[in-house]
Amino acid sequence: MPWSIGFCAEFLADFEGLHEKVQDELLGQLRLLESCGPALGRPRVDTLNGSRHPNMKELRFEAMNGVWRVAFAFDPKRRAVILVAGDKAGVSQKRFYRNLIRRADERFDRYLSGGEEHVQNT
Repeated sequence: MPWSIGFCAEFLADFEGLHEKVQDELLGQLRLLESCGPALGRPRVDTLNGSRHPNMKELRFEAMNGVWRVAFAFDPKRRAVILVAGDKAGVSQKRFYRNLIRRADERFDRYLSGGEEHVQNT
């Protein structure tokens, strides 16, 4: 049985701003997550340490010479909520992850307080 995946409302605008090749690769990776769910592990998915949410994960892929990380978390209904994405190529890892996790935590907090109306299914 496939897992449910959705974009938080704030990520939908981010997604639309990504290059089409990055969008396509991300959607391909999400299909893999959809079929494997939480069992999808390294090297594709790993835990984001430092998040307020113990179930915060990162999806990893490369596209257009970029090293992409996509923060997501499974909600109480077992849906993967895609929160934020970024290309970490050429930037300080510490700063990159600090910003990625901060934004992901903020968005997931808003999502959890607002419920399903804040998710667009992929």
